[in-house]
Amino acid sequence: MSTPQQMRPPRPTMRDVAALARVGIKTVSRVLNSEPNVSRETAARVHLAAAQLNYEINSVAGNLRRSGQATKTVGLVVGHVANPFSGQVHAGVEDVLYPHGYSVLAASLDDDPEREQRLVREFLRRRVDGLILTTISHEQTYLLPELSRGLPIVFVDREPGGIAADAVVGDNVGGARGATAHLIAHGHRRIACLADRETLTTATHRVAGYRAALEEAGIEYDPSLVTMNLASADATCAAVAALLGSANPPTAVFTAQNLITIGGIRALRAAGLQHKVALMSFDDLVLADALDPGISCVTQDPRSMGALAGEKLLARLAGDDSAPSTTISPTTLIARGSGEIAAPR
Repeated sequence: MSTPQQMRPPRPTMRDVAALARVGIKTVSRVLNSEPNVSRETAARVHLAAAQLNYEINSVAGNLRRSGQATKTVGLVVGHVANPFSGQVHAGVEDVLYPHGYSVLAASLDDDPEREQRLVREFLRRRVDGLILTTISHEQTYLLPELSRGLPIVFVDREPGGIAADAVVGDNVGGARGATAHLIAHGHRRIACLADRETLTTATHRVAGYRAALEEAGIEYDPSLVTMNLASADATCAAVAALLGSANPPTAVFTAQNLITIGGIRALRAAGLQHKVALMSFDDLVLADALDPGISCVTQDPRSMGALAGEKLLARLAGDDSAPSTTISPTTLIARGSGEIAAPR
């Protein structure tokens, strides 16, 4: 009986490129490996043929002689190696895939859109059986050829743009609404919101949740209290310091990402306001409970999200051809002190 991988449309081969370019296989190999002694015209024909076929050099062809051409490997791209969230996603993926004999090839996006496509291309050259991706670019239409061939692709933490594919994401709107509502319940009306890049659905959805909580409480949205496109803790620290030094400063701060929270903590401590200005974080921090005050947060379960993504991928590898779906992982509010600081009378 044929396996789902054997039924998948075959990837284009070097022989296919040679036929389209009207050259020999050895010539294709020399061109694609940047070897000398090939005319410019011939090289151009080969590159054009490879592009038309969406052909990628097979860097592990010698290892693909076993039945079904499966490599028993999965490519995983996580957001940033410095973020513990990424490490937990990786662990969850391995929890599910390793018992089924799959090895996970992992790489860090480092929040670089160009790096995203380079990493995916490298995984494809290695003929991975599937991909689990955290992405940063605005859209992922470059994956359409792979999806059309039936390559299983699951997105984790951030939803894909421009394509229909499986995804596992946190409840970004609901979690942010809950965090903001928690601050409102403690008397705050001037609540600053600091978020990641506007190109990320996680950031825009969390700002949307923040705005929803304000609207539900009858608080007018003030755009001067919202800062987006913060890419580092240092940038966040400067942004919070500017808000605290303004003529009408916030009495509470909602930081919509854990690395952004670090910048918020530093700014409040530098101003000596960590016990006067409330702080709520989206996502937890290592040692958040050991600070004074402890950092209150709405937290996701990144290990569970990684495991759910691994399960979706396994189902696709086993032949599940149902319509792509998005699974929303719930958040949990943890009160440790910083988010319970009351607004001044």
